[in-house]
Amino acid sequence: MLTIAPNIMVGEGVKELLDKRKAEEAEVLRQKDIPWQEQVAIREMPIKVKPFQHQVAGYNVVGSIFGLWGTPRSAGAGLYMEQGTGKTLTTIAIAGRMFLDGIIKKMLVVAPASVVPVWPSEFGSFAAFPYDIRPLEGAGSKRIAVLESWGSDPDVLQIAALNYESTWRIGEVILKWKPDLVVLDESQRIKSPGAKQSKFIHRLGKATPYRLILTGTPVTQGPLDFYSQLKFADPRILGSSYVALKSRYAVMGGFENRQILGYKNLPELTKKVHSIGFRVTKDEALDLPEQVDQIRYCELEGKAKSTYQQLLKHSVAEISKDKRIVTQNVLAKLLRLSQLAGGFYSEAGEKPIMVSDAKLKLLEEVLDDLGEQKVVIFARFLAEIEAIKELLESRGTRYQFIDGSVPLSERGEVVREFQENPECKVFIAQIQTAGLGITLHAASVAIFYSLDYSYANLDQAKARLHRIGQKSTVTNIYLITRGTVDTKVFGALGKKQDIARLVVDNWKLLFEEGIA
Repeated sequence: MLTIAPNIMVGEGVKELLDKRKAEEAEVLRQKDIPWQEQVAIREMPIKVKPFQHQVAGYNVVGSIFGLWGTPRSAGAGLYMEQGTGKTLTTIAIAGRMFLDGIIKKMLVVAPASVVPVWPSEFGSFAAFPYDIRPLEGAGSKRIAVLESWGSDPDVLQIAALNYESTWRIGEVILKWKPDLVVLDESQRIKSPGAKQSKFIHRLGKATPYRLILTGTPVTQGPLDFYSQLKFADPRILGSSYVALKSRYAVMGGFENRQILGYKNLPELTKKVHSIGFRVTKDEALDLPEQVDQIRYCELEGKAKSTYQQLLKHSVAEISKDKRIVTQNVLAKLLRLSQLAGGFYSEAGEKPIMVSDAKLKLLEEVLDDLGEQKVVIFARFLAEIEAIKELLESRGTRYQFIDGSVPLSERGEVVREFQENPECKVFIAQIQTAGLGITLHAASVAIFYSLDYSYANLDQAKARLHRIGQKSTVTNIYLITRGTVDTKVFGALGKKQDIARLVVDNWKLLFEEGIA
């Protein structure tokens, strides 16, 4: 037994634990006085890879807010890390430390539908602790059944992941499941405090000990976008009255004084928001790799999905009849499947018609998440490019484009407009046509709406942004339609393979995805 204070004796193990806590608390105080670029993890991050410096800093900040290096306490925090800086890895490290320290047993991730399938993959890549993650997808009854039948398992961190639109629909079941940590991925999705999903998430926040919001663009329309997000994370920061918030930070006018004309007291608002969060941009995170790849998913709707399955089976049957597999025949059938994965269908020689807007909606979702950043969108098919133009026009977004219809003599001026005009936010590029000879480094985000079958074309397209003069890490976002050839094409190109070289010996592998 050891004496730690007059008349207080403890065992040696308790003394060691107290000394460890005291050392950690001292380290927290020390690191508050040094730049985040020089910080080290206060306690080991339970991940498989070496983190970047800004991820260590985010881990330390959130861990301190949650009291992980002292006495754990119910709290909310934010990782305001720009897209491509690794919010997910940082979150996994925080959740893993909380689980290993016995603080949490259940975790709920709420994310855009296109991001839900990404979380299991990210846990597989990074988590160095036992976990069981289950995406809640399909019909509402199926999602409810997963939660209701999921018994407690103290040996693993139990993680449920679902999309924002589903939360309020199965809200009572979620509350009954009682997650210890709720993570809102792309939390700007609840910026409208009066929406049904926002109201339920605020209610969920009150019932959850630990709340974490993840966003690279917390402000998409104005500074008041913070209100609903912080009402979930920590309502003490901005209060519980939206009216009072507007009075304090907005300049009102117009009809009946209801229109926001401007903002005031913004330094105070910024200080409050950052009091429970960590912010980093790609420009600040100098230790990032030069390019970061991200995947976002969508699914064909019922009728389009049925059409795809029929076309797939018909294509496989036709190719299988041939005694001699002809590459061009396989590629032609693959082409129609790829076109349908992007939402368009056509009979031979006919103009393509849109049969699904799933990928177009996904594009709009991604653009919303990116806010005001300049973006290059690469697409393969002209019908896709026309649909993208219509979408941008409906949003009032200024854009430029290059496809086969734009004369060579005009392309220089088109590029200059995008490069030099801050009001021109989007450049649409047909991947086969605009993948060579132009510079688009005014943007640091490329969205690949669709891909052709050439790795060389993909590499050249990426090089339009990632080249001399680029001052930021480039983020490449791939829009993938699940259950279609999109996944096979993307997988092959990720291995630096040209599809045309695979079709003779391995054509069935390219058609496997989506076969019932």
